[in-house]
Amino acid sequence: MHWTVLLISAVLEAVWATALGASEGLSRPGPTVLFFTALSLSMVGLGYAMRGIPIGTAYAVWTGVGAVLTVAYAVAFTGEAAGLLKVLFLVGIIGCVIGLKVVDSKQPTRERQHNVPEAGRPPL
Repeated sequence: MHWTVLLISAVLEAVWATALGASEGLSRPGPTVLFFTALSLSMVGLGYAMRGIPIGTAYAVWTGVGAVLTVAYAVAFTGEAAGLLKVLFLVGIIGCVIGLKVVDSKQPTRERQHNVPEAGRPPL
């Protein structure tokens, strides 16, 4: 559940970043409202995700996915150039995000760490 919320929050990060650019310095009401709404929901989701995902991993995934989606949107809808190297680096970011998920799934979570008995001490 934490990973699902984290990915939704990353999508919302791309939404607020794009809305911020479209707001023209927070001077256009529609994009400005979208910016603050998406920003708030994204932060709440990131905070929730950090309950079950280490902060470094959660933040790296949140920013990485958000950045890739923001660039993808800009390329698809605003005419931003997409060269081979840009695409290659974006694929690299997604590869790193997948790697962080794989590594995180092999690490014990905080909940599991708290239930591990110390040597010579009976489990709780």
